[in-house]
Amino acid sequence: MDDNDANLMVAKKLLQDTKVNVDTASDGQECLKKTLQTRYEVIFMDHLMPIMDGVECLHRIRSQAGGLNADTPVVVLTANAGGENQAMYKREGFDGYLLKPVAGNQLETELLRHLPPELVKMTTMTGNKDVVVGPVLGHEKRQLLMITTDSVSDLPAQFVERYQIVVNPYHVLTEDGEFLDGEEIETDGVLEYLTHSDGRVHSEAPDASCYEAFFAEQLTRAQHIIHISMAKEASRGYTNALEASGSFDNVTVVDSGHLSSGMGLIVYYAAQAAATGMSAEGVLREIERMKEKTKTGFVVENTEYLARSGRIPAKVHMICETCMLHPVIILKKSRMTVGAIHMGTRDRVWKKYIRQALRSPSRIDRKILFITYAGLRPQELDEIAARVREIVQFENVIYQKASPAISTNCGPGTFGLLYMVK
Repeated sequence: MDDNDANLMVAKKLLQDTKVNVDTASDGQECLKKTLQTRYEVIFMDHLMPIMDGVECLHRIRSQAGGLNADTPVVVLTANAGGENQAMYKREGFDGYLLKPVAGNQLETELLRHLPPELVKMTTMTGNKDVVVGPVLGHEKRQLLMITTDSVSDLPAQFVERYQIVVNPYHVLTEDGEFLDGEEIETDGVLEYLTHSDGRVHSEAPDASCYEAFFAEQLTRAQHIIHISMAKEASRGYTNALEASGSFDNVTVVDSGHLSSGMGLIVYYAAQAAATGMSAEGVLREIERMKEKTKTGFVVENTEYLARSGRIPAKVHMICETCMLHPVIILKKSRMTVGAIHMGTRDRVWKKYIRQALRSPSRIDRKILFITYAGLRPQELDEIAARVREIVQFENVIYQKASPAISTNCGPGTFGLLYMVK
């Protein structure tokens, strides 16, 4: 029993491999109704709840007229650590005590401790009969800290896999339907749609309920989550994720202040830090430091797509088209803004943008450069990389296709140079 639906969801997921039947209640009154109707083998109960807390509910279960659970083992789930609290819960009559956030193996061990032996089927993980080595309830040990992000971080798949970064997809909305970013629609497909359709296409962050379900799922695998979002003024992702995180004690949402692979760089370095065993507090300090060092900017080929996605007024697009103006979009104080405007042909604009983006070579961290793009051919990317090498020699240059959600805003022909400074 827990008054937080997200916590109930997490607990059910943690126990799903045990094959036990799980019933839930969101408050004391609902719990008491159910204990009149059903005999339970074990009850897990949150301590701090509004109206009726866990201690009062326990006493009422024990004394409930006609109740079926007067002698059912009840285990308290609490954030109150320490020997004194354990002693208090024992005095009040609880049969067990688990400190939140609770790991799956802890729930399973406590469940096994209180279940009648005849209800527990023991087996090997390979299913061999008559070999008793442990309960069928085997969860992998939860990692201490998980880094999660959104699909608009435009991280290469190998980085995501190497550091076990979990990605929550944005939504791409077209006149023909809604699609999960990168899962149900790909960049080339959305660019093809944009090129051959006059309809409005735009991206949206998941809503708070989607983030809540996402965090609940990941908390079955990790004890603490740091979720890194797109710049809060550029998307509702941060706001929605922050709202959802209020349902959990161990989810921290961070505004990266960037978008696309600029945000991805921060996610990448945060995941590296977490992999070394650094504490959540230490990783959060690293993220704040990296936010100031990350440089994010894109030169836009055609402002039509910014106008179609509602990012700029149609009149502004008409002026840019008429005068051959190409804006450079940068992030400043978590807000998308125009950092420069270049005039002329594509070749002239690219040269000017690259020189401007790399104008202080001695300050640039040369470990990684992302050339993140939409709708460019391999030879065009090689041309950009060659021009970059004339100014700065990076150790790793990564061509990264922008996610569909990012591409809907910038359109084909757009690219950015994203890196960190020293």
